[in-house]
Amino acid sequence: MTRITRALISVTDKSGVAEFAKQLADMGVEIVSTGGTAKVIREAGVDVKDVSELTGFPEMMDGRVKTLHPKVHGGILAIRDNEKHAAQMKEHDIPSIELVVVNLYAFEKTVAREGVTLAEAIENIDIGGPTLLRSSAKNFRYVTVVVDPADYPKVLEEMKANKGATTLKTRFMLARKVFETTSHYDSAIASYLAKIDPDSDPYFQ
Repeated sequence: MTRITRALISVTDKSGVAEFAKQLADMGVEIVSTGGTAKVIREAGVDVKDVSELTGFPEMMDGRVKTLHPKVHGGILAIRDNEKHAAQMKEHDIPSIELVVVNLYAFEKTVAREGVTLAEAIENIDIGGPTLLRSSAKNFRYVTVVVDPADYPKVLEEMKANKGATTLKTRFMLARKVFETTSHYDSAIASYLAKIDPDSDPYFQ
């Protein structure tokens, strides 16, 4: 089992995230984060590296582009015991990311509001979040991915019991939850868009 040394945390639901990050930091895990999540974690007294420090690029386009970068996804998707992957990580200075903690923009809550516009709905379609989740879940052999705050205690418990690592079985179960989540998320978006009439919606005027 590989010890978790670096965690990328970027969540919409911030319940419990500060305490989770604190316990990770107490175990020697470097915390990388974005925007509002980084602010919440810092306010709890935990050291945080902004994702822009990792990538060398600022968050841009009103937050639309922040984690979509090879230094993020290379650190997640690399097959750790593949010599070619390891060499490419070294060549391009890509740090390994062993834990990804992400949940998604609240699209369904947004479109449930009375009077919400298509433009508002579009801005609440998460792109970076599902991409991070899917990358991490695909590489569950090496990466622990958490989409549900209810799983924070389980991850911490395993790390404490296994010298900072999680079990492959747990990583698989967490990955399966990710794909269930992203499937539901995409279905909700598709269902909402199916109800939009381009001939009458003001967005198209």
